Amino acid sequence: MAKALYRKYRPRKIAEVVGQSQVTDILAGSLDQGRISHAYLFIGPRGTGKTSVARIFAHEVNGFDYEVEDDYVDIIEIDGASNRGIDDVRELREKALIAPTSGKYKVYIIDEVHMLTKEAFNALLKILEEPPKHVIFIMATTDAHKVPVTITSRAQVYTFALADFETMLEFLKSVAEKEKIKIDDEALGLIVKRGGGSFRDSLSLLDQISTLTSELITKEMIVAALGLPADEKIGELLSEYLNGDVVKITMILKKLLSSGVKPETLAEEIISYILENPKPEYFALLEKLPEVKAPFVEAKLLVALCGGSVGAACPSDTLRAAQAKSSWSAEHIAPTLPPAIHKKTSSPALASENSRLGAFRSAAARELAPAARGDGPAGRGPEREFLKPGFSWDEFVEQVKEANDAVVAQLLKCEHKFENETLVIYPPIKIVKTILTKDKNKQILVDKAGVKVVIEDVGKNETKDDTIAKLSDIMGGEVRNDTGGNPF
Repeated sequence: MAKALYRKYRPRKIAEVVGQSQVTDILAGSLDQGRISHAYLFIGPRGTGKTSVARIFAHEVNGFDYEVEDDYVDIIEIDGASNRGIDDVRELREKALIAPTSGKYKVYIIDEVHMLTKEAFNALLKILEEPPKHVIFIMATTDAHKVPVTITSRAQVYTFALADFETMLEFLKSVAEKEKIKIDDEALGLIVKRGGGSFRDSLSLLDQISTLTSELITKEMIVAALGLPADEKIGELLSEYLNGDVVKITMILKKLLSSGVKPETLAEEIISYILENPKPEYFALLEKLPEVKAPFVEAKLLVALCGGSVGAACPSDTLRAAQAKSSWSAEHIAPTLPPAIHKKTSSPALASENSRLGAFRSAAARELAPAARGDGPAGRGPEREFLKPGFSWDEFVEQVKEANDAVVAQLLKCEHKFENETLVIYPPIKIVKTILTKDKNKQILVDKAGVKVVIEDVGKNETKDDTIAKLSDIMGGEVRNDTGGNPF
């Protein structure tokens, strides 16, 4: 089995470490002069070489040859996340008193040290205050602010940085040449960008795409393989964000997600684009994008882009524009928001957006009330009602939640409509329908709704709900109503 590139090209000597001269120069000098501290704290982002340098230093301070798989009894690695309690640190403290076996120093490498409990830190502090002469502690963390000042003040602190673009590009180019990977500079540049300055992530990505072809690997191949959006699409999306054109934002977003781009990936790419092309108008969006993650990830992305777009028109203006383009009423515009946004969630941020978008739908109902009553253009007939004064989906969900958490958990997975004094619920999969149609659970739904409740067959909404067809018209077709996670 071939060794992963990030392991194969892990440095084994201080002099081989790339891109961290602010750390390695000082450590090399201390080794040359024999001026060794009893405690070191390495801080910085993941994949920047903290643990690798800790291992190298532990070997060089003892004069050991370093191989990735070696195992010296005097070099002890501890995972702070798994050995975080006071008993673990007390055991460490007791063993530290024992003299080293073959080296000059017994070196403890504590990774993710910020994960230790308060009591464990207090126990560690005692040995840092009066350390045995033969003991060295090398602590590493990605969250330096979580390490107590009592610990940091007793250690030499070294800050590791993400590699700059040119440094990483040259490094990957040298690895590609050694591995005989044919790849052009533009493709390597994309890997550097996606790696974010992390040596481990960049090497892992190069390793992954090296199997695409034995011929020349291009940027286009990587974009296709990783499901990345093209830069021009990101630019187009942000341009419409600045224009406040909700309809166009939604159309572009739908096409990107339908092409296989994951919403989390799209959010990351938008953040990268903004950082490379900063504008004050983007700052509100930049604040929301890191929150684009499960649950309801597509809905959060839509809210981030549409909910706070700089030039966004007021609800009535947006509705008039959408109605003019699509020839359908506000009662049908409101449901075009993803089903996930209609559903309650425990997230305060998304709950706030739910409230605001609920107000948007209410404004839509008031703005175009005649259409909802069937007073629209001749020949159209009465429109199907989605907003009914006598029924509130949100209040219904809250009441069901009070009665039975398990039932509401399944209810939140469903789409719904209210029509002719009847609440129609559309389960996404069979197991959800099975749970909701159990006599006891169905009775809860009827009691809390106060109206007739119908639980349709799975998938029936796909053929019965003409909202999807009308949504397809306004957004250029190809709108699906599936359960694959794409609300567009």
